[in-house]
Amino acid sequence: MFAGDQNGLQDDPRLKAISEAIRVVPHFPKPGIMFHDITTLLLDHVAFKDAVDIFVDRYRDMGISVVAGVEARGFMFGPSIALAIGAKFVPLRKPRKLPGEVISEAYVLEYGKDCLEMHVGAVHPGERVLVIDDLVATGGTLSAAIRLLERVGAQVVECACVVGLREYLYVLQGQHGLNEKPLYILVEPRQQINCSAHSGSGVGVETCRQDDLVVGGNFGSPVNTTSKTD
Repeated sequence: MFAGDQNGLQDDPRLKAISEAIRVVPHFPKPGIMFHDITTLLLDHVAFKDAVDIFVDRYRDMGISVVAGVEARGFMFGPSIALAIGAKFVPLRKPRKLPGEVISEAYVLEYGKDCLEMHVGAVHPGERVLVIDDLVATGGTLSAAIRLLERVGAQVVECACVVGLREYLYVLQGQHGLNEKPLYILVEPRQQINCSAHSGSGVGVETCRQDDLVVGGNFGSPVNTTSKTD
């Protein structure tokens, strides 16, 4: 669900401020891409605090003992949320980043494979976990995080992201994605239109990117969504 759909948060000015604090960079890293730079949200201490506060208000009374952050931008939000709700923060990292013994979970991207790793013993059986990341694309990375945590006996309560497309949420719900775990999103990306590029064949290809979120497809054809690449 989106925060704006929640009772008490409809038309909440904090959500608008959070959305506006995320800088949109056209044609980066290549033409036709709309890059949403979430680091500018961190520069606005009021909007950043508002984002954390909305998450904290939602999860404070859910009995969550672990906040698991997905590398790398989940690390920006996860520790603050964990401190506020009295939980520990556990980083879910890319391969060969953690020094101790790890448990790994591989997942498939559109153009290859990737892997998440977690220290053995960081999360214990029965612990209630919130998974946090900056955005959701097709849910491949979040699904891998859920599988990794469930392999050690943890209970994933919910996944949370700052940014996500409403269309993705409907697709994930319809396909019972994220291992049927609920997904909570603060805002939708801005400026999703007027970011078109054309292929060499002259066929229009619309491509909008929300940081690592990509939406692409030929005009008039079904949208082809891709997974996060980090």
